[in-house]
Amino acid sequence: MKLLEGKVALVTGATRGIGRGIALKFAEHGANVAFTFQSSVEKAQELEKELAAFGIKSKGYQSNAAETATAEKLVNDVVTEFGALHILVNNAGITRDNLLMRMTEAQWDEVIDTNLKSVFNTVKAAQRTFLKQRSGSIINLSSVVGIKGNAGQANYAASKAGIIGFTKSVALELGSRNIRSNVIAPGFIETEMTGALDEKTVQGWRDAIPLKRGGTPEDIANTALFLASDMSAYITGQVISVCGGMLT
Repeated sequence: MKLLEGKVALVTGATRGIGRGIALKFAEHGANVAFTFQSSVEKAQELEKELAAFGIKSKGYQSNAAETATAEKLVNDVVTEFGALHILVNNAGITRDNLLMRMTEAQWDEVIDTNLKSVFNTVKAAQRTFLKQRSGSIINLSSVVGIKGNAGQANYAASKAGIIGFTKSVALELGSRNIRSNVIAPGFIETEMTGALDEKTVQGWRDAIPLKRGGTPEDIANTALFLASDMSAYITGQVISVCGGMLT
């Protein structure tokens, strides 16, 4: 059974890792998928083809949602091209790690703008469409770091904690219009980025997780599918940690 048949989804930062996994899972379940990318046109074109192979409509948009006008244009372009918007997934994010004493203002601002301001921009732009149709599912990607903090990541943790507070506030504001707003907080997820790390270090992280493995993009994508679909019709304002028990 396809859980998102006929729906239109917008996924930010979808050309690799978690975002790519979510886009593919949504297409597999019948959603038409718009997605954003920052720089790699070639990767975006490859993903468009992969998504279209599921028999759905797909299109990539080179866009920086941290810029308010750009985010508004993005959402308007998607609605014009696809005729609707039912699901918004804010996945785009960066890290600029440093100890607080060494962290520059630029490192702080860049992370807050990319990770948090972009969520404000896209949700605010998308809510117009959601309010008109009196439905919508907003899924914002935070992190376990946004719940528990992490040394050397004050900027990243602040941005991800901000996403949680923002998402809960949106859930309270828009719930009466049947617009749901939830957070996924991934733990240690193994992607091409972690593949470049020292194996001994990575294994140490796995051993510290109750389920004794790192997560996969599909673990996050399955949770996003649940939150995007009618299976979660009575769930809003919640944070789901997908972390193998790290926070237990």
